[in-house]
Amino acid sequence: MRQIDCTHVLTGNSVANHHTIEIDGERISALRPGAGTSKPRLLAMPALVNAHDHGRAVRTSSIGAGGKPLETWLQYMAMFPAVDPYLAAAVSLGNSALGGAGIVMMHYTRAQGFTDLPTEVAEVARAARDVGVRVGFAVSMKDRNPIGYGPPEPLLEALPKAARDEITSRFVRPPLAPTDYLKLVDDVAAAAEGPTFNVQYGPNGVQWCSNALLEAIAEASALSGRRIHMHLLETRYQRGYLDQLYGGDVVKFLDSIGLLSPRLTLAHCVWTRPDELELLAARGVTISTNSSSNLRLRSGIAPAARMLGCGCRVAMGIDGGALDDDDDMLRELRLTHLLHLGSGFTPKVSESDMLAVAAQTGRLSVTNSPEGGIIEAGAPADLLLLDYDALDDDHLRDDLDPVDIVFARANARHISELIVAGRTVVREGRVLGIDLEAARREVLLRMREGQPAMAQLAAALPQLDRAVAAQMERQFSCT
Repeated sequence: MRQIDCTHVLTGNSVANHHTIEIDGERISALRPGAGTSKPRLLAMPALVNAHDHGRAVRTSSIGAGGKPLETWLQYMAMFPAVDPYLAAAVSLGNSALGGAGIVMMHYTRAQGFTDLPTEVAEVARAARDVGVRVGFAVSMKDRNPIGYGPPEPLLEALPKAARDEITSRFVRPPLAPTDYLKLVDDVAAAAEGPTFNVQYGPNGVQWCSNALLEAIAEASALSGRRIHMHLLETRYQRGYLDQLYGGDVVKFLDSIGLLSPRLTLAHCVWTRPDELELLAARGVTISTNSSSNLRLRSGIAPAARMLGCGCRVAMGIDGGALDDDDDMLRELRLTHLLHLGSGFTPKVSESDMLAVAAQTGRLSVTNSPEGGIIEAGAPADLLLLDYDALDDDHLRDDLDPVDIVFARANARHISELIVAGRTVVREGRVLGIDLEAARREVLLRMREGQPAMAQLAAALPQLDRAVAAQMERQFSCT
């Protein structure tokens, strides 16, 4: 039994001042009035949920992808040399934990490839257990448009021969058949799934998946109950391409094949129309907004206030590209709130709305269980403890609303402790389950050693950038 004396507790429904949280095993056994005199003063809130990410160990700006739109940024991911999957996952998930996320979605769109995927994912799951976070793992599934949107030949023909050969060898290869993809997900689940590691179908996006693959995934999910995690309408160019392909009704198409359901999470939805949001709300789909990533990749601002207003389930993700190129979930919470707060005296999105977005709604997306995201007796003991003395270091008034202080200035440096399933994962800036600094040093060493082999790709990518940009603006741009 552990008792945590807190000055403030953001329960998820209200603020409880001067309360004690009691933890018994993996669950909260009680929340009762207490002295609230701990030193430093503590503010407790539910552990935050990173509802959309990809498990990258190194920032993408470090390989030249900074400041690029999504459609050219994507190809730069190949500049990351393969490294040990356990170390890569440990670094990524350790960084997430330091940023306040105890529950993390990992859409695994780039495997390391040293072994078969089930063996690799078993190592990812081992890293997740060692770090101590809950993980949703979506197996990448893609069978069309290996470069850009549409057949790759026009893009390849626009490149000089050396660049064309390099890009072809890196990106163009035969895809798996839908039945083979489904079997792969089953094999990954058999190798890696566990109480805190939920394996899901991960179609990369409608623009990258054939109708046959999407239909097969929808049917398999309905039969098995396995969740689906997919990107949708992230950029104006995706909107333009999919409007051409589906007559402006891509969301209705997804509904017609049974893909829209409470088992589905869609990342981004920046370019969704009001009628499409109404349909997503009616079907119980979860949407993960990724504010910093959308800004950094020039994708736009997702209509989160409208999503909430029409009843959509809205969660929050980092997507490997938080505002300061880190994993700070508290800063992401503030940014997302400010982006959608609106102007004038009537807020479009309240602080309580945003706390639910950041800590509660996404749990279903990641864990396949809606349980948790609130501090009350019987709930999972997933807690984020902030040093309230450091947070309120001016300490001019004792009657300030602690929620206002969190939304005004909280960031990762204020984290005192992250607890997941009753286990301390982070304390005072350290991940306790792994040697994060040693893992990061090893990952960076391997990546630096692999950079000379990337020289031809590095030379070819700027040429591909120009060809992709020309195609997007000429064929698929919308307003």
